[in-house]
Amino acid sequence: MSGTLLRRTALVVGLGRRRHGDLAAENGVRAANSAVHHVNTAHPRWLFMQLAVYTSGMMSESSATAPATEQAARRPRVAVVGASGYAGGETLRLLAGHPGVEVATVTAHSSAGKRLSEVAPHIDLGHDPVLQETGVETLRGHDVVVLALPHGQSGQIAAALRAEDPDVLVLDLGADHRLESAEEWEAYYRSEHSGTWTYGMPELPLADGTRQREQLRTAREIAVPGCNATAVTLALAPLLRAELLDAGALSAVLPVGYSGAGRAAKQHLLFSEASGTAAPYAVGGTHRHIPEVLQNLRRATGREDARLGFTPVLVPMSRGILAVCTAPVAEGNTTGELLAALEHDYAGEHFVTVLPEGSAPATGQVAGANTIRLGAAVDARSGQATVISAIDNLVKGTAGAALQSMNLALGLPEATGLSRTALAP
Repeated sequence: MSGTLLRRTALVVGLGRRRHGDLAAENGVRAANSAVHHVNTAHPRWLFMQLAVYTSGMMSESSATAPATEQAARRPRVAVVGASGYAGGETLRLLAGHPGVEVATVTAHSSAGKRLSEVAPHIDLGHDPVLQETGVETLRGHDVVVLALPHGQSGQIAAALRAEDPDVLVLDLGADHRLESAEEWEAYYRSEHSGTWTYGMPELPLADGTRQREQLRTAREIAVPGCNATAVTLALAPLLRAELLDAGALSAVLPVGYSGAGRAAKQHLLFSEASGTAAPYAVGGTHRHIPEVLQNLRRATGREDARLGFTPVLVPMSRGILAVCTAPVAEGNTTGELLAALEHDYAGEHFVTVLPEGSAPATGQVAGANTIRLGAAVDARSGQATVISAIDNLVKGTAGAALQSMNLALGLPEATGLSRTALAP
């Protein structure tokens, strides 16, 4: 029934446009028909919202004169919690260009009461909302809630929201709901585990032959991955699945931009302290993304044998991660075989680029884009493989992954509101 309704809506709207000479209507009808296969029918609440998005931009001139409030009411209403931070702010920046949702509410803690333009003047939502205090009362009645809170602070408010409205879609940009193991959570985060949500990494290949995106299509609770975990997981998973690397001797060194450390004022984040120096942190197996990466690799391979050395290094750039991953490779395996394994697992992935032999990614190639670029090489003399990934930690590493997952959960085209084009210089 939902597919028929969607096709009829596309046909009516498309014919309306053709009467006004708009040849793009034919493309709109075809897009809506193909979109039928991705509609989220598990939650009827979303069906009519999906119709609005698939038909947005295909309205006739007469329908375009409808009141703005009527048009906005057709789209899911989104609240962003922690909107004054880097992760929340980047989410707002991407949502500002998303045609299928309405940013209805923004909240903050220390910045509550200020206008958005005071804390994020680069973001234009078409209006300048006041940052509200974060609370269930403020967030009640939204269709989507994005939590961009410090680790350990999402669990309680998320539980309250879901208890009131089981259909609300909640995305947690923090770590609270990523790990399956309560013991690992408590060991790395020193607080009580809040439970495990559907993991928001659509491209992750799984041991059963599916991808993580299939689980996201019906999710109402989504744990957005850690930025470092994204860079390392997507670099290593295909090669471990193809058994090209020694899983027991994995290593990753990650130069990362300072935005990954958050927006709070701290001495080591001052320009005079950070400029002109590189500073490793969380060394010796203490970084919190280690159990997340290992969990991902278990899910990708079905094996428990991975061991990972993990060293992030703050470098003087605003955004970006360059994950340099190394591991012993079996004698005789070549660079071509590594690249073939990456290309096999990521064939058709819109936001993944595998570079040709002899090329390596750089953070400047992904700044502002929701892409990951991958390169690989084998050093035959040392018997070591090097796999390098580059992402923007705030986009593909956080907010972009959130929008990808949100689109899937709402039944929208996965790439809506997201770009593969980076900023340069």
